[in-house]
Amino acid sequence: MRLGLGGALPAGPALALALALALAPGPAAAAPFGQVIAAVKPSVVGIGTYQPTRSPAIVFVATGFVTGDGLSVITNAHGIPDTLDSERNETLGIVVARGDKVDFRPARLAGLDRLHDLAHLRLAGAPMPALRLGDGGAVEEGQALAFTGFPLGMVLGLHPVTHRAMLSAITPLVMPSASARKLDARAIAQLARAPSPIYQLDGTAYPGNSGSPVYDPDTGQVLAVLNMVFVKGLKENAITNPSGISYAIPVVHVRALLQQSAAQTTP
Repeated sequence: MRLGLGGALPAGPALALALALALAPGPAAAAPFGQVIAAVKPSVVGIGTYQPTRSPAIVFVATGFVTGDGLSVITNAHGIPDTLDSERNETLGIVVARGDKVDFRPARLAGLDRLHDLAHLRLAGAPMPALRLGDGGAVEEGQALAFTGFPLGMVLGLHPVTHRAMLSAITPLVMPSASARKLDARAIAQLARAPSPIYQLDGTAYPGNSGSPVYDPDTGQVLAVLNMVFVKGLKENAITNPSGISYAIPVVHVRALLQQSAAQTTP
């Protein structure tokens, strides 16, 4: 079932982590994982739509994360609605937790890469804390990773959850399925024919984790974007009987999408 460029000045825990890493003596130094999580969480957002006359007014569709100048948000393409109900003022945007409440912030679709199941949203107004994109060329099998997102969406409130994972394999990409949104035996058979690599993780993810940043647990730099999990049997099993096999899109494709979006907006 498919769960389907750093630059902004970080704030709060993110700033503390950035300063600690900048002053660290050599590459061996790493921030405690708890500090990395605290720095990552403010950049992880929900993706959804808002319609004032609907109940609930906000519908959660995926996880996303802020990067670049603090106004760029990356998520999965399969989580973006094909159409919005403009007559009823339905708006695409991000959902941010404010204590026990949530705020909705409108965003526009700036870029779409359906082949790699990525979407780039742009915010207006004040920038948010941004995650830095890492060097995907240095990723290797056996590497420790982590991802933070909203595994059950807003069912239990908008509380980011972090999972550890290991990069189990670098395999060919399974083409996204816009209708079924699942990884089944037929999709697995495509692995041998698809040329583009994807990361297989041993971390357990859930439907709401679509679009979660997959990052280096020592630095918080994003190395991939979670986009689907292997489901045993019916899609309901993703929650009741998870397989523990997840897939993520390498960060090189995020960089390409951001560059493509920038080129389209440059006069």
